[in-house]
Amino acid sequence: MENMCSCQVIHEEAVERVRSVLAGEFELLEMAEMFKVLGDATRLKIINALLISELCVCDVAAVMGMSHPAVSHHLKILRQTRLVRCRKEGKIVYYALCDDHVGMLFDQCKKHVGEE
Repeated sequence: MENMCSCQVIHEEAVERVRSVLAGEFELLEMAEMFKVLGDATRLKIINALLISELCVCDVAAVMGMSHPAVSHHLKILRQTRLVRCRKEGKIVYYALCDDHVGMLFDQCKKHVGEE
């Protein structure tokens, strides 16, 4: 294979430098869980919609062309992963992205997919 090292040299300084700043196991597990949640096209579409505007469940269902219970299920998963937050105004519950990082993550992924 042409992309493999043909030697067995370990660059100790590089290895130690990388080890000293690697993310911790718990943090990596949380990140993996978030990527699992983001691995669903329906949830990505919901995130895309909420990136544009705060919406209630009925609005998200209309945008998605899905049932209210199905949308609620996806929103619950997004809330549990702290990607989406909700606020109640009277009888209406509005959903929005938790913070700018969620939008940036979506935008960066979209840009990466668009690259050749």
